Amino acid sequence: MLNRKDILKTQHMIDEQHLDIRTITMGISLMDCCDPDLEDCCEKIYNKITRCAKNLVKVGEDIEKEFGIPIVNKRISVTPISIVAGSCQCDNYVEIAKTLDKAAKTCGVNFIGGFSALVQKGCTQGDWKLMRSIPDAMACTERVCASVNVGSTRAGINMDAVAEMGRIIKRTAEVTADDDGLGCAKVVVFANAVEDNPFMAGAFHGVGEPECVINVGVSGPGVVYHALKKVKGQPFDIVAETIKKTAFQITRMGQIVGKEASARLGVPFGIVDLSLAPTPAVGDSVARILEEMGLEVCGTHGTTAALAMLNDAVKKGGVMASNHVGGLSGAFIPVSEDEGMIAAAECGTLCLDKLEAMTCVCSVGLDMIAVPGDTSAATISAIIADEAAIGMVNSKTTAVRIIPAPNKVVGDRVEMGGLLGSAPVMPVHDKSSELFIARGGRIPAPLQSLKN
Repeated sequence: MLNRKDILKTQHMIDEQHLDIRTITMGISLMDCCDPDLEDCCEKIYNKITRCAKNLVKVGEDIEKEFGIPIVNKRISVTPISIVAGSCQCDNYVEIAKTLDKAAKTCGVNFIGGFSALVQKGCTQGDWKLMRSIPDAMACTERVCASVNVGSTRAGINMDAVAEMGRIIKRTAEVTADDDGLGCAKVVVFANAVEDNPFMAGAFHGVGEPECVINVGVSGPGVVYHALKKVKGQPFDIVAETIKKTAFQITRMGQIVGKEASARLGVPFGIVDLSLAPTPAVGDSVARILEEMGLEVCGTHGTTAALAMLNDAVKKGGVMASNHVGGLSGAFIPVSEDEGMIAAAECGTLCLDKLEAMTCVCSVGLDMIAVPGDTSAATISAIIADEAAIGMVNSKTTAVRIIPAPNKVVGDRVEMGGLLGSAPVMPVHDKSSELFIARGGRIPAPLQSLKN
């Protein structure tokens, strides 16, 4: 049952502290859409998505109006297309991407995720076709998001796929150069990808998921920031406890919305992803939370410790508010989408190496990073390999969403607008990783993978 007292308790957070439901995401299985004929496959995909999600946006808007809870995005995730289209007799999957885009527009959602491949141990022919279709797919669609999982704790890292994704990202930037390489903002490379992630650009509907499901992604960096202002100068025990209590309230709201949306749509409720997802708006920044703990600027010494505590406290508070916490759940650090991160990068305190260290303790990885347009494919692949290694060894999800901005150099800025914000172009190391990436093969799984 919907508890209206819970809604009223958080109303001032909504009005004054940027609290919102970042997304309700409908996951849809497309396993029954497989067909050797590409045209028939596309028709089945379009019909299935538009049938299942026809009321998604309306239900989200109705809940917003009735309970006063902003639901910023309504989204769809689907079964990885490399699996669905594996039997299609075609050279690439661009037409399927166009079909996904058409279905997303028909349903009125802002993004659809699942133009994806899972290649942590090796690549099928369908996986190669999917990956090599990404640049053109991103160039000719508006709402389609792509992801590729190149590593896992159990399988190790597929370095052939890592090398390929460096080239794919470079090509995506080139074919979307008129938009400063914006296509790359819709492409994520994962290690240990999760099957129930409601956030874009990395959402896909895993093969272990139900036929159709509702997953919710909450937010609330501004709420945590304001809560910490009340305990300024207090010991970290009190700081952690304050974050836990705040995360409980945020997650409870997500649980309520998810259950309500599930009931109205007639599909199962999946999970609440309790990640702190920032926006470019002032007062809605993860970086400002870390600075409220006592750091002069995010990225200085102590930042990793502060982020580790924040991430842990968010999880502890969230799991008390919902029986079904999933997705990524923790704190996101997307540079372009966080005004505090942008400021820290522009003043030079926050650099790529420090961000990499921070990814060891946060929810995802190097997210929405802009680098010079002449950055080589091998360097991008090496950055992906570093992040995949962190995820593999630490049994956590890591990812890279990087934009080699065409014709941009360090000090320039890439303007993307909306929730994607703007990214200062950050320097990369000028020493080559080309021979390292050229080796190919697989980095073996670590010893901690042997848990049976």
